[in-house]
Amino acid sequence: MREAQFDGLVGPTHNYGGLSPGNVASTSHGGQASNPRAAALEGLAKMRFVHDLGVLQAILPPHDRPSLSTLRRVGFTGSDEAVIAAAAATDDGLFLRLASSASAMWTANAATVAPSRDTTDGKVHLTPANLQQMFHRSIEPPTTTAILRAIFADPEVFAVHDPLPGGGHLADEGAANHTRLATGNGALHLFAWGRLAWGGGVGPKRFPARQTREASVAVSRLHTLTPASCRFPQQHPDGIDRGAFHTDVLAVGNERFLMLHELAFLDRAAVVADLRSALGEELFVVEATLAELPIEDAVRAYPFNSQVLSLADGAMVIVAPEDSRENAHACRFLERVTASGSPVVGVHYRDVRQSMHNGGGPACLRLRVPLEDSERARIKANVFFTNALEADLSAWIQKHYRDRLVAEDLADAALARETMTALDALTVILGIGSVYDFQRHA
Repeated sequence: MREAQFDGLVGPTHNYGGLSPGNVASTSHGGQASNPRAAALEGLAKMRFVHDLGVLQAILPPHDRPSLSTLRRVGFTGSDEAVIAAAAATDDGLFLRLASSASAMWTANAATVAPSRDTTDGKVHLTPANLQQMFHRSIEPPTTTAILRAIFADPEVFAVHDPLPGGGHLADEGAANHTRLATGNGALHLFAWGRLAWGGGVGPKRFPARQTREASVAVSRLHTLTPASCRFPQQHPDGIDRGAFHTDVLAVGNERFLMLHELAFLDRAAVVADLRSALGEELFVVEATLAELPIEDAVRAYPFNSQVLSLADGAMVIVAPEDSRENAHACRFLERVTASGSPVVGVHYRDVRQSMHNGGGPACLRLRVPLEDSERARIKANVFFTNALEADLSAWIQKHYRDRLVAEDLADAALARETMTALDALTVILGIGSVYDFQRHA
């Protein structure tokens, strides 16, 4: 089994809307000018780097933005141009900013995945996240579902579920709150959560907890995972209140390796003890204390929002944001990880600042999909990274993307047309058919 990294291509409307309370980077950079072309090329360069490490790399396309169907659902009418103009003139353009967010680039929130070797029905299961806590993200699930069903189209080996119902009660944020660990003792799935669906318990006081325990349990049922293979640790409320809105801001695991901050989970010591008991001595855990890595540095530099990748020889490497190299506490912590005798033998730093300024590091930009070789062969879409695909995507980005975008530009109806033209061409490149509203309802 090999784990494919399905990275999200940054969309043409990538901008700094500051739309996510609790995401410190997003709110602190709100209103600044973005560079969609540079952002997309940064992401493509990271994909090339991961591919060159020998890791299976793949691509998920951006969503159509602005979402004209969303704007029409909230009462804006007329031609596309009229809808955009009316939305831009209402509530200081808030609905237009919400409908134009390129947040689907962070495909760690696209879905939760279980590999066939863990599921009782022997299929790869994918459940698109419903992303109920933030309006601009709650409009993503229909397109995400269409894209996943276009790629993982063979029902004999793949089960792509509908997103969970139930609004905020079954709020599901996808793989950003899910970790799969595995040793010779078997595999465990950690489904982290921030609050109980119908209240009770202890929760954050400053920022919203985005994942409910009930949603995590529901996903584990859909994926036909056995209860013995699942754990449901609670995110630490103090971690959420200090900017760790998803688990992957303070914890990341891969196979027999886990690194986490002391504010990742509410009862961290008990969580780690349980994992060690279940997975045995093969499991290697590295914990950062507040003294070693202040929470502000962990949230600012995102050392845990790194990709931990398994190489062909069994060793692991970390792909971290350049911000972690530049932050003294984060850099020293990652150096300790590699010097600790852990499976991680090196750290590679990549510049993804266009994404980081909106609150997403290397791990946010990818969805992990473990695949057997036979399952990979059943995917017919042109989504796996090759030299030819990279060349096509680079040329596509250069042709269709702007190099500067501010909030006022979202009112330009030409931007919406440019995006539709770009995505129409992209679906042909990727061979995924008509997955966007404007294609299906032309």
